[in-house]
Amino acid sequence: MKRLFAALAVLLFCSGSEAKPNIIYLMLDEWGYFESGHMGHRELLTPNIDRFASEGMRFTNAYAGAPVCGPTRAVLLTGLHSGHTSMRANNGYAPIRADEPTLASMLKTSGYATGGFGKWGIGGRGTSGTPEKHGFDTFFGYYDQVHAHTFYPRYLIRNSEEIPLPGNDGVSFYEGETHAQDEIFRESLSFIREHKNEPFFCYLPWTPPHGLWGIDEDDPSWQLFKDKPWTEGQQTENDAKVYAAFMHMMDRQVGEILALLNELSIDDNTIFFLSGDNGGQDYFKTAERPHGFFAPNLNPETGERFRAGKGSLYEGGLKVPFLVRWPGKVKAGSVSDHLLYYPDMMPTLAEISGAESPATDGISFFPTLTGKSSQKNHDFLYWEYSGQTAVREGKWKAYRGKGKDWELYDLSSDREEKNNVASANPGILGKLVERAAKAHEPIRPGEIYDRELVDKDRRQAPHERNLEYLRRTLPK
Repeated sequence: MKRLFAALAVLLFCSGSEAKPNIIYLMLDEWGYFESGHMGHRELLTPNIDRFASEGMRFTNAYAGAPVCGPTRAVLLTGLHSGHTSMRANNGYAPIRADEPTLASMLKTSGYATGGFGKWGIGGRGTSGTPEKHGFDTFFGYYDQVHAHTFYPRYLIRNSEEIPLPGNDGVSFYEGETHAQDEIFRESLSFIREHKNEPFFCYLPWTPPHGLWGIDEDDPSWQLFKDKPWTEGQQTENDAKVYAAFMHMMDRQVGEILALLNELSIDDNTIFFLSGDNGGQDYFKTAERPHGFFAPNLNPETGERFRAGKGSLYEGGLKVPFLVRWPGKVKAGSVSDHLLYYPDMMPTLAEISGAESPATDGISFFPTLTGKSSQKNHDFLYWEYSGQTAVREGKWKAYRGKGKDWELYDLSSDREEKNNVASANPGILGKLVERAAKAHEPIRPGEIYDRELVDKDRRQAPHERNLEYLRRTLPK
C-alpha cells in the first residue's frame, strides 16, 4: 500500500507525458567537494557546473557510499550500505552477485531504457557482476577499473565485447590516437538521442578527473592550461595541468549534455544528478600546497579542511559534491543541508519513476527535492572499508581505524574532526558502537567464472608490471 501511494504521488506530481521523467546520473571520479567555481575555487574552471548548481539544488551534507571507487559504486547501484554489500574490495574486478538488483534492473521494470557509459568497477568480464546481466541494455567503457588507468587503451568494452580503439598501442599513459573519454562521451550522447521519445536511465560514471593520465594535445581544455606557470616541479606541474584540463573537459561535456536536452525538448522532463564518487585526494601536494595542488577538501573561504581524503572514513574521504537539476520541479539556486548518502539513490529513483524498490538501506530524498512533503531522516549512516568503521547519527560521528580505539566527533562544532570527545561522552559512543556492530554482516561475494579474461583486462593499463605483457601481445 505504501509503494502504491508513492507511485500515485509521482503521477500527480508529474502530469501527462511527464509521468516517467528521464534520469541522468553523472558521477565524476575523485571530483573534490571544493573543486568548482561556485565553491570558491580560483584555478579550476567550471562555468557549466556552476550554472548547473544555480539552476538546481546543491546538497551540503552528501556522503559517498565508500571512500574509494569500486565499493562506492556498489553502494550506489545496489542501495545497500557497505556493511551489507557483496563487493567491498577495491581491486578493480571484484563482482557483485548474479542475483542482486541494481538501479538499472529496477528501472527496467518500470519501462526505462537503460545505458551506462564510463567506469563500471563492480564486476570484471568473466564474473557475476557484468552490467548487461544487471539491468543495463548497454554498457560501454571499462569494466575493470584498473583498465581505466589509461585513456589510451587498445580497446574499450561494450556488453563484454572488446571494441578496438584505432591508433592506440596501449603501452603509454600519455599517447595514442583515440582518447577513451571522447568515445565514451559520444556514446553517452548517442544513447540520449536514441531514447529521447521514451523514458531512459543514463548512468555516466566517467573516469576524469581521476588519475595522472594523458590528454590529446589539441584538446581545447588542454590548450587552456598547458602554459600555466605552475612551477612546483616538472612532473607535478604537468600532472596538475592535465587534472585541471580534465576538470574543464568534464565541465564542457556537462554543458553539451544540457544543450542536447534543450535541443531535443526533453530538458524539463529530465532529472539530472551530478556528484563525485568519493572524497578528494591530495594529488600533487608540495610544501607550498600541502593540501594537494587543488586542495579538494580545503574550504578556500574559511581555511577549514575535511580530515584526510580518499581511502579514509574521516570526512575527507566521504564528503562529495552533489547537485540535482530538474527544471520546474527542483527549485533553482536552492541549497539543502539534508543528510544523505548513496544507499538513498535506490528508493529515491523508485519514487521518481514509480518503480518497486528492492530492499535497501536508503531513504528517499524525493520530498527534499520537490518540497512537497516532509522528509524522513536516517536513524544513522554506516560505512566500513579496509579495517575502518564509521557511524554517523545526527551531529555525532564515531570512527575507528584498523586496530585502533574508537573516536567520537561532534560535527556540528568540529567539521575538521580535530577534537576526539570519546572519553567525555561514553554513552553516546557506546550507542554508536552498538549500531556499528548490528550494521555489519559477513560478506557474501560474487563469483569469478573466467580468471583469464579478468586478468586480460586488468593488464591493459601500462603500469610497469604490465608492459612486457602488453608489448608481447601487440597485434602483429
